[in-house]
Amino acid sequence: MKVWIDITNAPHVRFFKDIIEYLQEEGENVIITTRKFGDIHNLMKLFGFDFISIGKHGVSLAEKLKESTKRAYKLSKLIIEEKPDVGVSKHSIELPRVTFGLKIPSVYILDNEHALAANRLTLPLCERIIMPEVIDLWDVIKIGADPNSIIRYKGTSEILHFQNFKYNDKIFEDLKLELKKEKTILMRPEPALASYLDADCHKSVLTPIVEMLKDHANILIIPRFREQAELFKGYENVTILKPPVDTFSLMKKCDLMIGAGGTMNREAALLGTPVISCYPGKTLAVDKFYIENGLMHRSTDVDEIVKLALRLLLDDKKPPKIETDDLFKIIIENIYNAVNRD
Repeated sequence: MKVWIDITNAPHVRFFKDIIEYLQEEGENVIITTRKFGDIHNLMKLFGFDFISIGKHGVSLAEKLKESTKRAYKLSKLIIEEKPDVGVSKHSIELPRVTFGLKIPSVYILDNEHALAANRLTLPLCERIIMPEVIDLWDVIKIGADPNSIIRYKGTSEILHFQNFKYNDKIFEDLKLELKKEKTILMRPEPALASYLDADCHKSVLTPIVEMLKDHANILIIPRFREQAELFKGYENVTILKPPVDTFSLMKKCDLMIGAGGTMNREAALLGTPVISCYPGKTLAVDKFYIENGLMHRSTDVDEIVKLALRLLLDDKKPPKIETDDLFKIIIENIYNAVNRD
């Protein structure tokens, strides 16, 4: 069997890592395509995966349209030649269009019901959509998803990231961090370049939070791009980390996670680290899952976030455990079932 996996965002590398390795160990031929965006290439090289890079990320709406159109064309030429048996992706704009056009079975992993532009372009074309049960069915059906194509599971996509995770307790030492305070906070700025968030890449909602917490704890920041890194330079007790780093061990080692995004917040929650989400957009259903289960706090008010952070830094309570489905098994079964549908 030949499987085509399209990876279009850095967190998706970790998401697909164990799936790729499993398929390869089973003797399947796996073709991996990526695009130039963030740390995708560095992470792919870190895990030792061969890949074909096609296209890049566009910033403005006009650039997104042009780059996506060019990428779909180039991917079409490759896939016509490779003839995969199935295509697999997580929020790739181009894979559903190419697989639909070439009548190739597809498996699509969804976890953001608010990415309306992307979902309108993809969900109506997807043969199998795997999504958390916490997402309202109507939110995807009303934009064209076939209800018969939807496979739901308990949990969120991040549960797959820790399939073979090994915690490095010496991560601070390995990164040669000079930490002067007793407590350490990890922060992640907002996805300012994403189409689903109206944000200015030259600003961050974290800046005033850093200003008020820098004297209380060590602050580690993992920016998404160069402009974001520039925003936090010059602060005392603030360290800007350059990816790729072992973010899982970092999240587990830190005393608190404050994130203006989504994936790392949910990963930290699963690792048992207290989390404050200050994502500036509408709350995602997958975040509500962690909030309702007592694994995440949410606020966009700076004073409230600072007060909550100071309290959580002193709180030694262990977070509750949650039950989730085996997402790895669900995805693998659907890849094989999509090929053997007849």
